[in-house]
Amino acid sequence: MTTTHIPATQNEAWGFWGTMNDQAAAAWPIAMTAISDATDQPLESVRAFLDSRHGRHFADDVLNDLHAGSDLPDAIHAATQRWMGWTIGRLTSKQHGIPKGLPYLTGLVIHCEIVEEALAD
Repeated sequence: MTTTHIPATQNEAWGFWGTMNDQAAAAWPIAMTAISDATDQPLESVRAFLDSRHGRHFADDVLNDLHAGSDLPDAIHAATQRWMGWTIGRLTSKQHGIPKGLPYLTGLVIHCEIVEEALAD
C-alpha cells in the first residue's frame, strides 16, 4: 500500500481552509483527494485551487450541504460532483483563457496552477 502526501495549505486565513474554520483540518484531505480524483489533476494543483478565491467558493458550497444535514465526506463529494457538472462558459473562457466546455472544476484547478506557476517565475 502506498500513501500519498497531502500538501498543506499555504493560505490558512482565506480560501477553502479559512472558510471551513474549525472543520478545515478534517475537510482538507477529503477535499484534496476528492478533487484530485474527479479532475485527474495532481494534488499540488488542487492545493493551489483550494487556497484561491475559488477554493473559498467551493468551501461555501460544502458548508451549504453541511447546513442541510450532510456529513463532511458527503458534502465534499456533492460539491465536487456539482462543480464537475458545470462547464466553463464563454465569459469565463474569455476572462481566464480556460477552454469553453471544460468541466468547471477541472478548468479552475488547472487555471489556479498556471497562475501560481506564473507568479513564482
